[in-house]
Amino acid sequence: MERLYLLQYEYLKDVPVPEGHFQSHDNYEIFYFHEGKGNYLIGDKIHVLMPGTLIVMHGLTLHMPKSFDGHPYVRTLLNFDPGYFRAASEHVFSINPLEPFERLGNYKVQLNDADRAEFEDLLHKMNRLYRATDAVSHERFRVVCLEMLFFICQVLMKSGDEEVTFPSEKEQHVQNALTYIEKNYMTDICLDQLEEYLHINKYYLVRIFRETTGMTMFHYIYKRRINQAKILFLLEPEKSVTDVCYSIGFKNHSHFSKVFKQWEGKTPDQYRRLLKSQL
Repeated sequence: MERLYLLQYEYLKDVPVPEGHFQSHDNYEIFYFHEGKGNYLIGDKIHVLMPGTLIVMHGLTLHMPKSFDGHPYVRTLLNFDPGYFRAASEHVFSINPLEPFERLGNYKVQLNDADRAEFEDLLHKMNRLYRATDAVSHERFRVVCLEMLFFICQVLMKSGDEEVTFPSEKEQHVQNALTYIEKNYMTDICLDQLEEYLHINKYYLVRIFRETTGMTMFHYIYKRRINQAKILFLLEPEKSVTDVCYSIGFKNHSHFSKVFKQWEGKTPDQYRRLLKSQL
């Protein structure tokens, strides 16, 4: 069944997310926050979650949600292979509803009350059809998903660039650290450098980074390097494992292989061979 292209649809899920659980995948993702408090780290950007927050992303970008103890965390998630919609959209519509994803972009918008009501109605209808067992409902589900994608295109076109604001200085300090890391992750980074560049006590920075993101700073740096290696293996297959190793900030092949296998379950060479076998 074509529906197998759709890997995940979770409606009104209210389960805290595990700390430090980074994700990176080939699928497209739509995340909508209904209720509670949380952050979403996407690439080098912190997004503060509020009811009505809509996030659209290409899954290759390193991303990780963060819930907070004592607060609800209610969201809906649609994670899908673009093939589930591409054939229909190419032959029927003059506008490509997958365009926001295909730019490899990640977008966050805060829906107003009217848009929230319309979008939540679509999610509710999708859930009813998704849970049905007959073939007609499955096709209707895909139609409503396409309507949702066009809704997102329309909202993004009128939203423009939203001003980024944080509820406290703590999130702003962590965002500044992430911006610095993004520019320098392929080099040696130490806490003294961050303290000097950001004009903030390094021990305080370590603490608020963990509180805001759910992981240590050096866990994040290593995960960022490994994710970049995966992207390079996919987009630049002619590069050797050694070239990738040094280009992302590792100083020797054995350390790179050890860290890569720790998080991916395969050595870099095994991962590369698997990618080539899928081409």
